[in-house]
Amino acid sequence: MLPGDYTFLFALGMIFAFMDSFGIGANDVSNSFGAAVGSGALNLKQAVFIASICEFLGAFLMGSSTADTIKGGLIDVGLFKEQPELLMLAMVCSLVGSSTWVLFASSRGLPVSTTHSIVGAITGAGIAGFGFGAVKWAGVGTIVISWLISPLIAGAVTALIFTFTRFIILKHKNSLDRGLTAIPYYFAITIAINIFYIIFKGSPGLSVSKLPLGGIIGISLGIAFLVFLWCNFFLKVYLRRKLEDEEPLKWYHAFYVRFVSVRTHPTDLEDVTSAEKNGKLAESGAESDGSVNSGLAALDDKPLSFFQKIKKKAFHGLNQDITTNTEEVDNLHDKATRYEPKTEQLFCTLQVLTACFASFAHGSNDVANAIGPLTTIYFVWKHGMVDISGTAPVPAWILAYGGIAIDIGLLTFGYRVMATLGNNICFVSPSRGFSLSLGTSFTVLTCSKLGLPVSTTHCITGATTSVGLCSGGGVKSINWKVLGLIASSWIFTLPAAGTVSGLLFALIINSPHKA
Repeated sequence: MLPGDYTFLFALGMIFAFMDSFGIGANDVSNSFGAAVGSGALNLKQAVFIASICEFLGAFLMGSSTADTIKGGLIDVGLFKEQPELLMLAMVCSLVGSSTWVLFASSRGLPVSTTHSIVGAITGAGIAGFGFGAVKWAGVGTIVISWLISPLIAGAVTALIFTFTRFIILKHKNSLDRGLTAIPYYFAITIAINIFYIIFKGSPGLSVSKLPLGGIIGISLGIAFLVFLWCNFFLKVYLRRKLEDEEPLKWYHAFYVRFVSVRTHPTDLEDVTSAEKNGKLAESGAESDGSVNSGLAALDDKPLSFFQKIKKKAFHGLNQDITTNTEEVDNLHDKATRYEPKTEQLFCTLQVLTACFASFAHGSNDVANAIGPLTTIYFVWKHGMVDISGTAPVPAWILAYGGIAIDIGLLTFGYRVMATLGNNICFVSPSRGFSLSLGTSFTVLTCSKLGLPVSTTHCITGATTSVGLCSGGGVKSINWKVLGLIASSWIFTLPAAGTVSGLLFALIINSPHKA
């Protein structure tokens, strides 16, 4: 093979890498923010906007150099040394198999592991090309074991966090005062864990990841202490005035709240303004029955322009209602214990903060599931040889390409999985959402330190289930039907992606060709 040969395979790799990244955005990214939306800490548009920024920055600034599954962890890429073009083809087939399964699962609202999907797809291509001996089955076995380990560990950690929070804050009559006292400590602990997570696990492309463990711990604790001071002297005062005194403060007042004078609700002015607006709407065409919508109905009948149709289609995912109001779901939620609403609001910012860190770190790591194979294809196409060492860096444009595709997937299709994780399994409030987000991040960090290939999807599902079991209704607080469908999708991920990839690869390499 000469450099530049088989350009059509490189083009196909670009297309299916985009589809796989799109699927990561639609499925995996929703894991981080599904609970935040389900609990009401964020609405869908806010979650998509924040997640898009966090995921892209994580993918572009701190994207992994290559995916571990392509560095010989599952199949021996040296087998392709004599025919590099076959490795290009294998990676294209792997992207087809992975993206097909992830997109199918996303369309059904099923959270699956995109990591396990690409692992299964690459394994399938390796078997089709060189038989079962080409696969390192120990690595595959470890991944299968992680199906059970990661949800259980995440569930246990989440249960400890939520039970502790409920015991010291939520169940008491003066829960708001207790929460205000504890909030600086919660912020400091959350910041310390997540900063450590980003530096230690999520930044292999930056020099900070090479710092000794003691240095990473010192940086994390130092930043956490500064955050604690700010929370103690500013945020706590802001939350007390906003929640306890019910002052109409804006979010930016938190940064200088001690210099903001006492504010009162301009109720009289609001009443006058509301009356004026209603009067103007009545004059502009509202019917005598007081229906404002009927006066605007004529506007909806106008045909949309071409650009309006494109805009409506592009932002279709932002206009979805991800809350499921069926009788079955409502009964599940009714079995959960409710706590003081103002106290729950204390955990909204914590939940959003944890989701942002998890999303940023996710973008820096899981983007390799799609752009790892693409990087291999690009390297072979450009150099005409296989990267045996597995150290080929990812070009910046490929990182940006994967990051953009992830954002588009989240924007257009992410609402389906968000609805499943944020609403359908159990009742999720801000305190519960914070607990499961922090529990998931902590589990992924710890298991990565131990070398266990866990999935963020499996962890967040286990954490959500754990929160449901601790919510007061026990097993009756869980939607076991939905949970069973999710578990089934986990079992089928490796074989489904591997079958599509393997069959496609085998069909092509064994087909007759023109002499």
